Amino acid sequence: MSNLERDPVELTCPPDVPDGPVVQVLEPREVPLGGPRAMNVRRTLPQRGRTTIGAWCFADHYGPDDVAVSGGMVVPPHPHTGLQTVSWLFEGEIEHRDSAGSHELVRPGAVNLMTAGRGISHSEVSTPGTTRLHGVQLWVALPDASRHIGPFFEHAETVPVAIGDATVRVFVGSLAGSDAAVTVFSPLLGAQVDLPAAGRVEFELDPSFEHGVLVDVGPVAIAADGADAPTEVARSELVYLESGRRRLSVSAPRGPARVVLLGGVPFGEELVMWWNFIGRSHDEIVEYRRQWQADVVGRDNPDGRFGTVTGYEGAPLPAPELPTVRLKPRS
Repeated sequence: MSNLERDPVELTCPPDVPDGPVVQVLEPREVPLGGPRAMNVRRTLPQRGRTTIGAWCFADHYGPDDVAVSGGMVVPPHPHTGLQTVSWLFEGEIEHRDSAGSHELVRPGAVNLMTAGRGISHSEVSTPGTTRLHGVQLWVALPDASRHIGPFFEHAETVPVAIGDATVRVFVGSLAGSDAAVTVFSPLLGAQVDLPAAGRVEFELDPSFEHGVLVDVGPVAIAADGADAPTEVARSELVYLESGRRRLSVSAPRGPARVVLLGGVPFGEELVMWWNFIGRSHDEIVEYRRQWQADVVGRDNPDGRFGTVTGYEGAPLPAPELPTVRLKPRS
């Protein structure tokens, strides 16, 4: 998915070490995906004070949307550098095409993971048969040693496992003996956790990881070792747990619940995020944008860094204008 904001903020990561409660609740902000019938998403990463959780650097939560009203997802070809995109659905179906030649559908229970590396372009469109669309779109920042690799795409089915009262599907990394069949370049975890009404599950955490819990259906009650009492968290809110925590419990006090559990070793490298690009300096971002506008939007070199997406009927997405001055880094 593209970041379709027309005035994206340049962010320098990582943020300062947090100094707050054990369980920190991050509020989402509404972001339209463009057009008069825009499909709105609720974005919890990045935001002021928290730009990453491990290498997870972007989290959009959307739906459930009536496609007849919202128009569904129509994201034209757009570029990425220095990251991986992770598409995970609860309802609906999305068609993915990219300039590496991949063409794949993603449905609930399966994961699409695209590694942009040095540069890729892709489109995402909900299929004609989709009536309701509901899911999350996540980005992972690639470490410096891997960010210039060639782009590639993976699709994998997941297997549900029972942990406590929960049904868990691991789509990135490993949890409680369940492993995902996709490639990552830093220690990471991504899993869907479903609970029945009044259900509860406790996880043993890797203390080297920091963690996030994004609530899809709630509320849920979150408790971690070191906290005085559980914290109730509402739909679309994101809980942040700093590294060092060894236990996490999630319960559904007032009805069925579903969360997405994220984790990873703190991302210690400095990176700059703007629009759909991740680099290491302002000058890199400027050059990525120049190449996208010239090679693809301007059609001067369709075989350049970002390639072209075949099979998509429509124009690629132009990049927003860069700020006239360097923006101050936000943390």
